[in-house]
Amino acid sequence: MAEQHTILGGKVYIYKRPNSSRWQCSSFFAGKNRRTSTKEESLAKAKDVAEDWYLQLRGKLLTGELKAEKTFREVSEQFLRECEIMTRGERSKQYVKGQYLRSSVHLVPFFGNMDISKITTGKIVDYRVHRHQQAIAKRGKPPAHSTMHHEIVTLRQTLKTALCQGWLDRLPDFSEPYRRSSKVSYRAWFSPEEYERLCEATRKRALEPKKKGFKWQAEQLHDYVLFAGNTGLRPDEARRLEFRDVEIVDDEPSGDRQRTNRDWLSQSRSPARLLG
Repeated sequence: MAEQHTILGGKVYIYKRPNSSRWQCSSFFAGKNRRTSTKEESLAKAKDVAEDWYLQLRGKLLTGELKAEKTFREVSEQFLRECEIMTRGERSKQYVKGQYLRSSVHLVPFFGNMDISKITTGKIVDYRVHRHQQAIAKRGKPPAHSTMHHEIVTLRQTLKTALCQGWLDRLPDFSEPYRRSSKVSYRAWFSPEEYERLCEATRKRALEPKKKGFKWQAEQLHDYVLFAGNTGLRPDEARRLEFRDVEIVDDEPSGDRQRTNRDWLSQSRSPARLLG
């Protein structure tokens, strides 16, 4: 067992590392373990250096030069604890599991013992480079863009937890340097001819299902295609729509009676006619 001594009532430890002739000193001070080398081979001189070092730490704490910061590991634990509780019923278990995996496998091993104020834009760039090199070494290709995006999102959410707790005064820049601006992407849509073919196919399947037991499901699919195609709702909006969200109104220009999503009316969107 390595030789070890204490001074100042056990507040400071003095020890030697294997294969080293010089004494080291350490102390749990202001919420974290701190250590330094005394650069002395004599135990008596090492004790004097260690005592001066500890008193300097106390002086810096009193003058505000020394701040008791949270490490990324501690902030990550807080974030994951909040994430599991706050997303219950709002997010799937797979989402929470993904946050745990990204934190424990990649983020904590890299940033773990780092003070959160030291996680700057430069350190985030270093992390991107590290992940790129790590993936090349293991699989021969860099990580997918979506993979890195999810990891950076988890990193940002973790540091945002520190910001909310008052442990951090601002967030660094998470944008990816040296990358071209992403092209504007548009959602795919059916041409009128394609939409007509789709409606005819679902109508035929509803009238002539492959099995009698599938008739109800085929009818529901046909109704869903008509509803989604003629309202313009996104799939998640259509799934969440309830009877209370729909209002029957009279269209003044045409005189037709239409079913309208109330949210659309509040956003001055034109009501859509349901075609059957």
